[in-house]
Amino acid sequence: MTDRPGAPTPGPRDALTDVRGLRVGHAQRIGDGHLTGTTVVLAPEGGAIAAVDVRGGGPGTRETDALDPRNLVQRIEAIVLTGGSAFGLDAASGVAGWLEDHGRGFRVGPDPSQVVPVVPAAALFDLGRGGDWRARPDAALGRAAAEAAADTEPGAPVAQGNTGAGTGAVAGGLKGAIGTASTVLPSGTTVAALAAVNAAGSLTDPRTGALYGRLADGHTALPSPEAHTSALRRLAEARRISESRSAAAIRPPLNTTLAVVATDATLTRAQAHKLAGTAHDGLARAIRPVHLLSDGDTVFALSTATRPLTPEAATTDPAFGVHAEAGALNEILTAGADILTRAIVRAALSAETVDGPGGVFPSYRDLYGNPND
Repeated sequence: MTDRPGAPTPGPRDALTDVRGLRVGHAQRIGDGHLTGTTVVLAPEGGAIAAVDVRGGGPGTRETDALDPRNLVQRIEAIVLTGGSAFGLDAASGVAGWLEDHGRGFRVGPDPSQVVPVVPAAALFDLGRGGDWRARPDAALGRAAAEAAADTEPGAPVAQGNTGAGTGAVAGGLKGAIGTASTVLPSGTTVAALAAVNAAGSLTDPRTGALYGRLADGHTALPSPEAHTSALRRLAEARRISESRSAAAIRPPLNTTLAVVATDATLTRAQAHKLAGTAHDGLARAIRPVHLLSDGDTVFALSTATRPLTPEAATTDPAFGVHAEAGALNEILTAGADILTRAIVRAALSAETVDGPGGVFPSYRDLYGNPND
């Protein structure tokens, strides 16, 4: 996406881990009725400033109230995105246990080991997609994802596709997935996103089959009419097969897209909350419709606070400094929405078809080919 004028400059890995200090770990269970998983975003030791904006009508969340700027805890050590709907929130207990074992969390006693990890989490609906309604993430899977994150090197690549919380994800009949992307602003600030795409709405224009996110990004190449007709026929057949295999496939769609948007710029809790809110614009560009009663769309924002929001020289004059800070924040807000759109596109293009006891969920690439080719 760097071949167009004005295109973003991705970070070295084009991933959430381009925000220095952040690590990502996935754990999943596939087979024997399972098609689900958990993703953990691990903050640097000492934590990160965090906020959340929940806009879906059916969210499943844990400890999101702790992120209210008016409340006590200022930094958190990890964010959990998980399958399993409300049952899958058990995964956060495993992450909290891992953090406690490593002395990381909100200190509540004189002994450094006396900590209470605050672990905000959000769940997406993938129940029954592997064939077994009771096959869900648990505390052990959450701990495994935290360990996987801790075992990575700083700046490590982030696995995309059918992994972690994206393992059982489905978006508008297509296989959903994990996607990630980053950009480096002219100021040197990094903004990045990670998304677990599992939407009741569609990723594609019904008239052409083009990904909404690519259209929003300025790409005009469309699938051929023949490819689109074939894709619609194959999607209809996949739905028919799914309905014959699993009662879960014929229930009304219950979904949720989850995301983390992060920056290395120093933000206040209120500014991070604004970033989480404006990032939803990026979600709305790539998925239509969004924020339905059957979605639980949730965006977390993280600031590792390793770069000043504005150069020191820009804040010398108090009157000028206010406008410099607003301008710098606006650049980050704009980038957060843009980069979340791109993370959702990368999820769609990295997903792989699943054909199992819970149903057939074809990938965009299998239906239309790779538009990047």
